[in-house]
Amino acid sequence: MRGALLVAGTSSDAGKSVLVAGICRWLARQGVRVAPFKAQNMSNNSAVTPGGGEIGRAQATQARAAGLEPSTRFNPVLLKPGSDRSSQVVIHGRAAGTLRDYRERDFTDVVLSTLDDLRSEFDVVICEGAGSPAEVNLRDRDIANLGLARAADLPVLVVGDIDRGGVLAHLFGTLAVLDPADQDMIQAFAVNKFRGDRTLLQPGLDWLTDTTGRPVLGVLPWREDLWLDTEDSLSYSPDGVIGRPRPPHGDQWLRVAVVRLPRISNATDVEALACEPGVAVRFVTEPSRLADADLIVLPGSKSTVDDLEWLRDRGLADAIVGTTTPVLGICGGYQMLGRRIVDHVESGRGEVAGLGLVDLEVEFAADKTLTRPAGTALDHPVTGYEIHHGRVTRQPRPHLVELADGSAEGVHTDRVTGTHWHGLLDNDDFRRTLLGWVGERAGRPGFTPAPDVDVAAARSAQLDTLGDLAAQHLDTAALEKLIVDGPTSLPRLRTVLG
Repeated sequence: MRGALLVAGTSSDAGKSVLVAGICRWLARQGVRVAPFKAQNMSNNSAVTPGGGEIGRAQATQARAAGLEPSTRFNPVLLKPGSDRSSQVVIHGRAAGTLRDYRERDFTDVVLSTLDDLRSEFDVVICEGAGSPAEVNLRDRDIANLGLARAADLPVLVVGDIDRGGVLAHLFGTLAVLDPADQDMIQAFAVNKFRGDRTLLQPGLDWLTDTTGRPVLGVLPWREDLWLDTEDSLSYSPDGVIGRPRPPHGDQWLRVAVVRLPRISNATDVEALACEPGVAVRFVTEPSRLADADLIVLPGSKSTVDDLEWLRDRGLADAIVGTTTPVLGICGGYQMLGRRIVDHVESGRGEVAGLGLVDLEVEFAADKTLTRPAGTALDHPVTGYEIHHGRVTRQPRPHLVELADGSAEGVHTDRVTGTHWHGLLDNDDFRRTLLGWVGERAGRPGFTPAPDVDVAAARSAQLDTLGDLAAQHLDTAALEKLIVDGPTSLPRLRTVLG
């Protein structure tokens, strides 16, 4: 079996990332050498590869689904928004300036050469589109959706999210607004997040196939337990709750308030806390939501100084400084906790005062720190990954992490814990000890985290679930044929563009 497929979506968060991961898992189980690929991703939720490069976290997850280590080849172009109008550009894992207009740069050669290399090495490459292929305003420079499909002769499967409503119109409309040559690349549809009686949906699916000449290759059911490794923080529950309801631990709860920064990055760090019974984790954006918290988390940020100003404008900074509630700062959130930040790189603001909760000073450098370190924290072996411009110029004490070379990282005081390391909470023994400390500070010394929560196993189980969904709810024979045969001639629709 050899070939490739592009999974596009009717919108962001329609299910592209999870469907690609599910197809990769399904193929890998069959012994197919499969790799994921996203030509261009726009996300502040990223991961570090073994070679020290930065890619979208969704592609790192898809790589694990395929049984591979993350590689910069799986996401050669990553755009990391620092504001509504500007993004940092990461090419093959390395920062390469900023982008203020999508049309400023042409990444076609980078994308096509990388995809060619993957197709020569792997049996199958499952590509993920970006946003929607119906964004005709961006079509002239598109390299992630139909521009890529036509350049690389990729058949396109379009997935729509029925939970949002209007999925038949979304699928039909995506096809209808395209010019005839782009329509030729779209070969099939899929429906995501369905709950209810399939027989009620079937007449609509039949209409879609009869009208467009394109089959619906599957209807994937809603699965409440699928929530780890979300692409962006907007994918979380609208009520701000992170994770799915878990039972209390005995009769006790710990309440964790995660500040949803405007430029939040790597929000997935706190998912490990939400895996724990008796730990309720939610996003907050106003001071009143901190009042009953047992732990406040300041997560990562793509623009630390700008988000620190937002904290002050919203009254959150004063609330955090004025309370005795324990605080955990991660990466940008850790930098905010210090006395001083010097930033001529991300925000260009120069010297800015931090919250002053720890004796930390940070100065931003042009080059990013991109590492996957290991060490010891709270008497437990730990690993993590670092993605930041900030360099510590004044190291607070006592340290949180001791590295093998004798160096130190982070801080752990009687109230504040901070670290530049993402992924630290995925270390089960460390997380349990930290939550025990929070429980004592919250006046719940009897709160002992469950001893059997394994976050790595939970993430792996979610990938297995995605593989099961692909195998059970997609027409896999038709999907295999589509991957191998590539685009074939199908009917064209009259387009709204004339």
